[in-house]
Amino acid sequence: MSFKIFSTFTGAGGLDIGFHGDFNFLGTYYPKLNFKTIKALELNKQACETLENDNKYFKDTDVIEGDITKINPKDFENENYDVLLGGFPCVTFSVVGKQVGLKDDINGKLYESFVGFVEALQPKVFLAENVKGILSANKGEAIKIITKRFEDTGYKLKVQLVNFADYGVPQLRQRVLFIGIRKDINDEFNIPKPTHKNNYVNVEEAFKNIDQDCINNNFIKQLSTTTARLEAIPEGGNFKDLPPELAVRGLMSNIYRKLDRKKPAYTVLASGGGGTWSYHYKEPRALTNRERARLQTFPDDLIFTGSNTEVRRQIGNAVPAVGVYLFAKEIERVLNKTT
Repeated sequence: MSFKIFSTFTGAGGLDIGFHGDFNFLGTYYPKLNFKTIKALELNKQACETLENDNKYFKDTDVIEGDITKINPKDFENENYDVLLGGFPCVTFSVVGKQVGLKDDINGKLYESFVGFVEALQPKVFLAENVKGILSANKGEAIKIITKRFEDTGYKLKVQLVNFADYGVPQLRQRVLFIGIRKDINDEFNIPKPTHKNNYVNVEEAFKNIDQDCINNNFIKQLSTTTARLEAIPEGGNFKDLPPELAVRGLMSNIYRKLDRKKPAYTVLASGGGGTWSYHYKEPRALTNRERARLQTFPDDLIFTGSNTEVRRQIGNAVPAVGVYLFAKEIERVLNKTT
């Protein structure tokens, strides 16, 4: 019998796929794990369609399109879920101290809604993901409040800053994982040892053998000035390398950044204006969404629904399945001792 997952903020399902296992990435097979996503709660319509149209990873998942702040978690409290997953947005607090102070903060409401699911479902384990910046929000006060809030719901909590490149993801992506083990479970979660810390998977490896005719691999329209700029920027360079006649205003180093084929990619973004669309190391163009999906370790047989911009958002917001796989495997070990 599989361990039951209730997934929130599911997006295109990268985190869930990491828990399911049974996928291939760059010639490596990640064996099936004993998890099954029973319900997936997601606000974005196109992301829900990506999940609903999939006939492998989410074929038996009940996809709920809805706003987590408007759904009562007590409606599901008798369904006995083993695992709760979710990547709530980074939270900043209007008030620090004993009062959470999130009433007027959108992301705060989303965080509180996730905690509400923890309280109502009382899963044996939960895993939440967030950006690195949550560690320093409000001069470090935010993480203290979040930690206490989770612990007060009855969980032993581990907070771990992870660079997913250390676990085989071809991307320098630093994220914070919150892993909660219910206090009645007499076991500890052990942070998996990095597998690739001194042997990163690079971009050139990540892009090998992409079927040029596959879905989500279409080129993105760009201005001739963009092409000219990309032709002027060396591999691994950015807007600072542009000659005066092609210069752009800006101080952000992620503007017109070209990949370096022998290194992992920089962090794949979910959105952003001109100059932020991750650029190929050799060809003067933005990456296709299938190339971006490779950097996020999505299996090639997962098809994304929506416009180029919408698919970019789904891919960029995801948790890399390969990066979280060993964390899921360790959670499986903990849960096996409860059966």
